[in-house]
Amino acid sequence: MSLLTRETIRSFRRAPLLSALSVTTIAFSLFTIGLFGLVAVNMQEALRGISTRVELEAFLLRGTPPETITLAAQDIAAFPEVEAVVYVDEDQALQRAQQELVEFKDAYRDLEVNPLPPSLQVTLKESYRDAVHATAVAERIAGFSFVDDVRFGRDWVEKLDRLRNLAGFVGLVIGLAFAGVAVVIIGVTIRMTVLQRAQEIAIMRLVGATDAFIRGPFLLDGALKGLLGGLLAVLLSRAAFELFRRNSTTALHTLVFFEPRHLLLGVLFGVAIGLGGSLISVGRHLRNV
Repeated sequence: MSLLTRETIRSFRRAPLLSALSVTTIAFSLFTIGLFGLVAVNMQEALRGISTRVELEAFLLRGTPPETITLAAQDIAAFPEVEAVVYVDEDQALQRAQQELVEFKDAYRDLEVNPLPPSLQVTLKESYRDAVHATAVAERIAGFSFVDDVRFGRDWVEKLDRLRNLAGFVGLVIGLAFAGVAVVIIGVTIRMTVLQRAQEIAIMRLVGATDAFIRGPFLLDGALKGLLGGLLAVLLSRAAFELFRRNSTTALHTLVFFEPRHLLLGVLFGVAIGLGGSLISVGRHLRNV
């Protein structure tokens, strides 16, 4: 292992400019992916915030005994998809309507009888805030005899589902495209390193060195360049994130950065790209020697 390490260090010393080019190429390729990843992460975060508004409103028949409503609320709260159940009586419903629908303030003054029924507000757990689970929960709640109607804005929830699926698909496609471009560019730079040492490789083959022995230093070299490139990409991504956040409006101060596990995956991806580019480039050259 020490021999491989010495060979790798010697490779950096022999061609510092080419080594720096390889590291910089990996860094900026991963940085480009990272910028798009930041957009995707924050888009998902925004959609997650919007999804908190996915609630079911179960309107109850007037005159339903309070103990019946309490037992039903406990049963509904036990559903695996349900996070919380809140009872809203007629007076609370009218008060909420007056606060949220101020355009009808003149109509409220003319009311002699409260027209709004009591209801149960049902909040779903984060992983169940989609049209399929909301519909299933609504159908179960509608089965209670004292429930008059259940609403949750089906069309709005279905549009939110489509937007989430589209964001995930576009993120995957563009991320893979950038990754493919990065692999090609990095492969070219490592190929230049291999060609620079072509005579040395030919001599090693003549003295009986195996392909595995010849590949070793190049693979370690590629992995090290990938590691350095990945770390540099993390620093560039953080700098770009902080710069954008400081110059953004107040509404955008809720932007989020990558979690530590995402950063670790990014660095490991850089190592994998370096290894892959080295393996492909050295393999092609060895077949022609």
